Amino acid sequence: MFSIGIDVAKAKLDVCVLFEQRSRTKVVPNSPAGFAQLLAWLQQHWPTQPLSGVHAILEGTGAYHEAAACALFDAGIRVSIVNPAQVRDFARGLGIRTKTDGVDSAVLARYGLLVQPAAWTPPPAHVRVLQALLSRREAIAQDLRRERNRLEKQQAGQPVVLVQSSLEDSIAFLQQQLKDIERQIDRHIDSHPDLKGDEQLLQSIPAVGEKVSTQMLSLLRSRSFDTAEQLAAYLGLVPVERQSGSSLLGRARLSKAGPAKLRATLYMAAVVGTRYNPHVKALYERLLANGKPKMAALGAAMRKLVHLCFGVWKHQQPYRADLVNTA
Repeated sequence: MFSIGIDVAKAKLDVCVLFEQRSRTKVVPNSPAGFAQLLAWLQQHWPTQPLSGVHAILEGTGAYHEAAACALFDAGIRVSIVNPAQVRDFARGLGIRTKTDGVDSAVLARYGLLVQPAAWTPPPAHVRVLQALLSRREAIAQDLRRERNRLEKQQAGQPVVLVQSSLEDSIAFLQQQLKDIERQIDRHIDSHPDLKGDEQLLQSIPAVGEKVSTQMLSLLRSRSFDTAEQLAAYLGLVPVERQSGSSLLGRARLSKAGPAKLRATLYMAAVVGTRYNPHVKALYERLLANGKPKMAALGAAMRKLVHLCFGVWKHQQPYRADLVNTA
């Protein structure tokens, strides 16, 4: 199997192919025409190698990698989307300090060859629409927070009437935009029974509300997780030990390797869960009684909430408070 590392930029793809301990590179536009060029180039130079025997490795780079990954997947190529932080650690382990697009593509190719990351499958179209709507909701919410902060600073000083009026108009507009996008999200979920059913299952868990359920729904529907532990690890909720001999004995901390926005949402849900969710509350209080720091207990509460989300989604059964808590 050939390993292809693809460094993704907004305008171009830097490609490195490793085969028989040799490499060959190419740069193509990050566009449908560029994807066609890449596929034609592969078939021209390796006519005996079926595309099903090609493994392409890309970093997750927001929106810029998605079209390329889908085009390669549709052509029959095995595609893996990897965590950029893990690839950087891999490069440092190889002693590679230089960072250019060409070097990055070569590192990705070697990473694919040695690590053999799991294959990626694009989510269904209606899940991709949900992801886009949630991303837009987050962008509007961020803009709204910024404008409110600007208004607060304006009012704390010597207010300028024209500036304050402009900020108030902007805030009113963004508030309406936020309401509109939330209605669109609700309508989209309601129009797809599989999404609606999963949302209801997730919201059957005490402390899991609309924000947590939609974000978890988008994640669970777009990525493949075999166990709750895998999901928790992806979200950066697994404690990382810091110990070496007798000279280093640090407190275990969450890895924080996954999406920070979802982790922040889960933190607030876990705080609520320590009061209103029987399983989360029991775990939290037991850890505190055993002398665990409050933040460590909250991290465990977040992880427990994720396990509950995975459980109701995996088994397609609503939350039950009477089940034995084995955590």
